[in-house]
Amino acid sequence: MTFQITVYSKSACPQCESAKMLLKSRSLPYEEIKIDDEAERLAFYAKCGPSVRQMPQIFINDQRVGGLAGLQAALAQIGQ
Repeated sequence: MTFQITVYSKSACPQCESAKMLLKSRSLPYEEIKIDDEAERLAFYAKCGPSVRQMPQIFINDQRVGGLAGLQAALAQIGQ
């Protein structure tokens, strides 16, 4: 099964790096979109939902799974 994974991240973000390392360690390809501009990032958070306030935000097949913990839970659920 193929998954389309998108990681929205920002520079100098330890959680973002951990999420990318986790995907690499499982040989899962992903697209990274960096949002370093604060205004752009706030607009992105607003689109994600009222509780979203941090990076990374990870989407699998266009469904937001959340940050690093959400990614770990989603991978466990799909057997990765």
